[in-house]
Amino acid sequence: MAIRHFLTLRDLTTDEFNHIIKLAIEMKAAHREGRQEPIFNGKVLAMIFEKSSTRTRVSFEAGMAQLGGDALFLSPNDSQLGRGEPIEDSARVISRMVDIVMIRTFGHDIIERFAQHSKVPVINALTDQYHPCQLLADVQTFTEHRGSIQGKTVAWIGDGNNMCHSWINAAILLDF
Repeated sequence: MAIRHFLTLRDLTTDEFNHIIKLAIEMKAAHREGRQEPIFNGKVLAMIFEKSSTRTRVSFEAGMAQLGGDALFLSPNDSQLGRGEPIEDSARVISRMVDIVMIRTFGHDIIERFAQHSKVPVINALTDQYHPCQLLADVQTFTEHRGSIQGKTVAWIGDGNNMCHSWINAAILLDF
């Protein structure tokens, strides 16, 4: 089976996107009710941060712990990603030691190159062009409070940045 990465929302079909939101809502309820299953038992997530973020680090680390897995935090000081060690080499080596990789970086080309040479799935936790995990959280919140986003009108007020690009991708997938 081919490795599936999550670099942009375009990596999902509409059905997959909707399933993820439904599953996330169910898992959130299970966690609150103390019946969360340790589905990542024995799994390790490498978290590569070239751009720091308290919320992203806490959410990924807490999520892995709550689901029975472990997370390794690699700050810019802990990683030579693109500095002295080619991205391709980092991808090959790191992906031999972990089960999944999350990257928060600058250029989207960095995460694409990493994913191309990774033996495990890669998640985009933010690039200058896309922020798909934040968009999943936003759509989950919308769905929990207002129901399906399909057919709704959403206004974007802000720069044409990574969130704007991710909202555009979501609008195409979810028809809003």
